[in-house]
Parts: sequence; structure tokens; C-alpha cells
Amino acid sequence: MAAEIKLVEEAKVQAGMNPKKFALWLFMVSVIMIFGALTSAYIVRQAEGNWLDFEMPTMFWITTAMILTSSLTMHWAYFSAKKDNVEMAKVAMVITVILGAGFLVGQWLGWSELVANGIYLVGRESSGVSGSFLYVISGLHGVHVISGVIFLTVVMVNVFRLKIHSRSLSQIEMCTTYWHFLDGLWLYLFVFLLLNR
Repeated sequence: MAAEIKLVEEAKVQAGMNPKKFALWLFMVSVIMIFGALTSAYIVRQAEGNWLDFEMPTMFWITTAMILTSSLTMHWAYFSAKKDNVEMAKVAMVITVILGAGFLVGQWLGWSELVANGIYLVGRESSGVSGSFLYVISGLHGVHVISGVIFLTVVMVNVFRLKIHSRSLSQIEMCTTYWHFLDGLWLYLFVFLLLNR
């Protein structure tokens, strides 16, 4: 009888990763595979010739600085929540959301700069396929940043509602992981595009 009770108690002990965190990691791995395929296709197509060299939009430099700064403010928010410094967590989350939204606006302005320089998504022979790759890669990353800004906003609201604190960090941990991932992914893509124009 005692052995049966012990077995039931042992079954209740959770092992492994939180299912939501595991799903997030699986999602990030799938995103890495998508962008790995895109950058590989970019290199293969570039080697075939008929490739228009392009200048990276000035706004992309600015948005890169913005998203890297937002990674710092996100970490600041996480550590503030971990120390129950709610006021600092609020400030850091607001700044992170503003920088995330600013990144998206900056990317749009970067696309406008590309159009002004004769680089188009489709339909123009002058810009070639290199323009299409540039728009698709930066645009697909932008879609993921939109999901990240939504996640940031949800976390920010929960910080203001005092639902995130030192005893309830799971949501802000996941948001921090995802936001750092998006920042690192953009840095990789930006450097890749700089080196393979």
C-alpha cells in the first residue's frame, strides 16, 4: 500500500521543460530553418548572375541600433521583475514596446528608401531578383517582429496589472527569450545582407 502511494506521488512530479517554453523553442527552431533556407537560396541565386548590387538603406542601420537597444531594455525589464522592482519593469517594458514599434516603422521607411533608389519587390527588371530577396527577407522578419511586439504589449499590460513579479516570471522569461531571438535573427540577416550585396 505504501509503495502504491509513493508511486502516485512520484508521478505528480513534473520533469522537463514547461510545455509553453518548449513550444516557443520549437517555433524558434522552425523560424531558423525558414531563414536558413532563404539565405541559402539567396547565395545560390546570386551565384547564377544577373544580380543587382544594392546599397543597404540608411534606415536599416538605424533600426538595427533600435532593435539591439530594445534587447537591453527587455533584459532590464526582466531583471527588474525578478527583483520585484515593478516601477522599473514598467518603464523598461514601455521603452521596449516603443523601440519594437519604432523598428517596424523604420523598416517601412527603409523600404520607401529602396523604392526611391529603384529597388522593387517585383515587376521591375532594373532591380532584378536581388530586390525581391531583400524585401522578402526583411518583410518576413518584420512579420515575426509584429508578433513579438504583440507579445511585448501583452507582457507590458501584465506588468502594469502586477501579474508579473519574482514569483511569476514565466511569461516575461518567454517574452525575453523570443525578443532576444528576433534581435539576434535581425543582426544575422543584416550582416548577411551587408556581406552579400
